[in-house]
Amino acid sequence: MDDQARFTAMLRRSAALKLRIADEMAASVVAVVNAAEASLRGGGKLMFCGNGGSAADSQHLATEMLIRLRPKVERPSIPALALTLDPAALTAGGNDYGFAQVFERPLRGLGRRGDVLFGITTSGRSENVCRALSAAREMGIVTVGLLGGAGLPARELCDHVLLVPDSETARIQECHIALGHALLELLEDRLVARPLAVPA
Repeated sequence: MDDQARFTAMLRRSAALKLRIADEMAASVVAVVNAAEASLRGGGKLMFCGNGGSAADSQHLATEMLIRLRPKVERPSIPALALTLDPAALTAGGNDYGFAQVFERPLRGLGRRGDVLFGITTSGRSENVCRALSAAREMGIVTVGLLGGAGLPARELCDHVLLVPDSETARIQECHIALGHALLELLEDRLVARPLAVPA
């Protein structure tokens, strides 16, 4: 297969996955939107974690809530953070406690009952993401998995699972960002229609 044919095949596969997700995951996505809205209206926040490309997706999605998602939509900043964002904390955590705890350790300091944690792992096997999801459940934090492959063991630690039914990392990541954008747009629309109460 030449490069042009390979390129076409890649995009067709990605598009086919997104169409399958559109048909099969609408109810699951709306359930996550409901959970995120309930958290924010209760004074909670959204947190994200992942490794590598999923770390970049964590920062991408958190920033779109904290700063801006769509240029034509004006609304207040929405409380969201990526547990990947502080290199000093990440390197201290890795050095002092081990890489498996780099998300769990800050989560235990920053997370509060009623928050929402999005754990992003294309394999479902990232130990540091699984440990953060497990700690979140202990703390009464709602857990959402953006997963791929079989999703295990992470899926067993999630209240809500958005599992991309594929094993190729790049295709899974493409679907994760599409899912993230879709659910954040739905959430933003609700928060524009009925803004969050301003704390006294």
